[in-house]
Amino acid sequence: MILLDGKKTSEDIKSEIAEAVAQRKTDGKKIPHLAAIIVGNDGASMTYVSSKVKACARVGFNSTLIDLPEDTTEEQLLDEIAILNKDQDIDGFIVQLPLPKHIDEDKILLAVDPNKDVDGFHPVNVGKMCLELPTFLPATPFGIMELLERYNIETSGKNVVVLGRSNIVGRPMSILLSQKRKCGNATVTLAHSRTKNLKEITSQADIIVAAIGIPEFLTGDMVKDGVSVIDVGITRLPDASKKNGFRLAGDVHFESVKEKSSFITPVPGGVGPMTIAMLLKNTLLACSRKD
Repeated sequence: MILLDGKKTSEDIKSEIAEAVAQRKTDGKKIPHLAAIIVGNDGASMTYVSSKVKACARVGFNSTLIDLPEDTTEEQLLDEIAILNKDQDIDGFIVQLPLPKHIDEDKILLAVDPNKDVDGFHPVNVGKMCLELPTFLPATPFGIMELLERYNIETSGKNVVVLGRSNIVGRPMSILLSQKRKCGNATVTLAHSRTKNLKEITSQADIIVAAIGIPEFLTGDMVKDGVSVIDVGITRLPDASKKNGFRLAGDVHFESVKEKSSFITPVPGGVGPMTIAMLLKNTLLACSRKD
């Protein structure tokens, strides 16, 4: 069993990006600038945005954090987005999800300029992805593809099961892995909570991407020997033995599944760090388009 070390791989990618930024500086070209909008004080979101700001500093990007109060109106948020859309110095920006319930997330994501949508969520970029046109790929699926490629995990002709059908992970993963690309050409089954005979389906998979949002859902009796497993989930579970009172769990029951796996991602330290690294890669791409 080989652990897919997202933390180390993401650091390798950041080092590559830092070298590219240093070269841009030497050549007198623009330094990439990433902005983030966060609304309210959701703890997980604040931690995640803080990690993005630190990552920008690590690779030499300029960064801007726009921190708005919980009672920010939808119209006020749209005004902030309009300002970032017009700001020529901002190469890419993200609106951190989830947003407060009184704000329509779809309306907000549609307002982002597709050319600055480094999260890869805008329908224009999703459509380009589906048609295999150059675009910003959603950061988490992009990170998973990068992990598979860098660990030389063969996908061509393989039977892949994606657990979960979200627009952020599940659906784009199923599309990317089936495409004619270096890390693709797989036969993909997109399974979800309504799928019947799920154990029968997962037991035939060469590769499983678990993004169903249920902690420790995938267990050892659901997989075959030699499977490669990508665990996208992360949930806080109560644990009295821990000083902070909880432990982090993925969508995979790690202890039972690892015994059968050829490759598996840990939680934490697997997919999470890759998401931030690929957000930076998209921002560098956005900046490079202006050269």
